[in-house]
Amino acid sequence: MRELIQEVLGGIDIQAVTLADESDAEPHFRDEKFDVILVGFREPDSDGSGLVQKIRNSNLNRITPIIMLSGDQRPSALSRGFEAGATFFAYKPIDRPRLMHLIRATQGAIEREKRRFRRVAVQARVRIKSDKMDFEGETIDLSLNGALISAPHTVPVGSLVEFSLFLLAGAKPIVGLGTIVRILNNGQMGVLIDRIPPAESGRLQEYLLPRILD
Repeated sequence: MRELIQEVLGGIDIQAVTLADESDAEPHFRDEKFDVILVGFREPDSDGSGLVQKIRNSNLNRITPIIMLSGDQRPSALSRGFEAGATFFAYKPIDRPRLMHLIRATQGAIEREKRRFRRVAVQARVRIKSDKMDFEGETIDLSLNGALISAPHTVPVGSLVEFSLFLLAGAKPIVGLGTIVRILNNGQMGVLIDRIPPAESGRLQEYLLPRILD
């Protein structure tokens, strides 16, 4: 199955990472953003639902489309897959046409995800507040999902912060909550946007989408 996935996706210029062991998969979905994730449902050693739950609890791939592939056609297996957070559920055996159909079925969700994560070079003032610090920096790039910020201080990875983005002169800042997901050299921080009010999200989309689609 892994060889088939690699061959089919490689044939349409999609890079695929295929892994046999669940423990090997965790660092990948924690540190990399994927367009779609396929998870095998196999008993008795693993039903895949635990891995799906971990993916849904991760920052980068928490709403990435997940296709579960299973040879177990019992309703209970289907229920466990969807309860864990699977987007699609397909029964084995999976051949080339069915695999292509599954990938195409996720294209709308994939394109929405790409827009959310597509970075735009934006230099704008940003204010960061945590429980112990309050300082200003400047965005290096910005997406609908987060920002890379250069600042005189850094906050530990995993910290919850309040951010205020000053994107347009004279306009109110866009305010929301985010999580520090990485620290880079030269005082750079990656901030994942966790919670932002609908009105603020609309303003961010209004600012970014024309630049993303340009």
